[in-house]
Amino acid sequence: MGLYFYGLRTTSAAYSSIFLNLIPIATFVTAIVLRAENLALGQWAGKMKLLGALLCVGGTMLVSLLKGPLLHLWPTNLLGYSQAPAANATGAHHNMVVGTLWLCGSCMSYALYFIVQERLVKVFPSTYWMTSLTSLVGSIQALVVGVFLVRDRAEWKLHWNLELLTVVYSGVLNTGLAFLLLSWVIRRSGPIYPTMFNSVCLVMTTVLDSVLLGTQIYLGSVLGTVITVVGMYAFLWGKGTELKRAAMAMASPSQEA
Repeated sequence: MGLYFYGLRTTSAAYSSIFLNLIPIATFVTAIVLRAENLALGQWAGKMKLLGALLCVGGTMLVSLLKGPLLHLWPTNLLGYSQAPAANATGAHHNMVVGTLWLCGSCMSYALYFIVQERLVKVFPSTYWMTSLTSLVGSIQALVVGVFLVRDRAEWKLHWNLELLTVVYSGVLNTGLAFLLLSWVIRRSGPIYPTMFNSVCLVMTTVLDSVLLGTQIYLGSVLGTVITVVGMYAFLWGKGTELKRAAMAMASPSQEA
């Protein structure tokens, strides 16, 4: 999450949400490397998973490399947000290369989290206790890193403004409640199922980023987003088909017995 926030600061909300959509692909690739997932290219399901992965990567590159005509779809920047960098901001906003590296690291970290979480929910009984321990360890890690990176005491002070609201929202909803719900869904449906809703997050973030913060939307961004979403659901269709076949194969010997 820390890597994601660094990437968000140096790029934009819409661009950062693209990498949230790549988490299932990163999870799938990492699982293949760790031999926790098989890729059967001799079947349609395996081919669709591979095609979906390629489309997701291609769509993300299209968003970052191709702009095209500027689209005026709705009134933008309703909050009056200014993207001009502050005087004390170093490298803030629209350093796409560095921001992309941060976001890639965040994507891989989330992928490893889902793989570990799938193994953990099978042996650890309490979802609430597991979420509490995860949040505690993450807080300690962030505190240690923050002490070394942030030496100015003024940056540690919270004020009654958007900063405090962001901290409360991120801690209560984006961390605590989100991790709890993810653990609950993974326990019942596996690690891939909850990530399929990241495509909805991509669309909503792109629209709200433009309407509220005034981020410009280009034709390349729209095409890249559509390709990414199509690739994601192609991948999930292939994965779902494999899971159904595995379930039917396990049920057949039981019925015969």
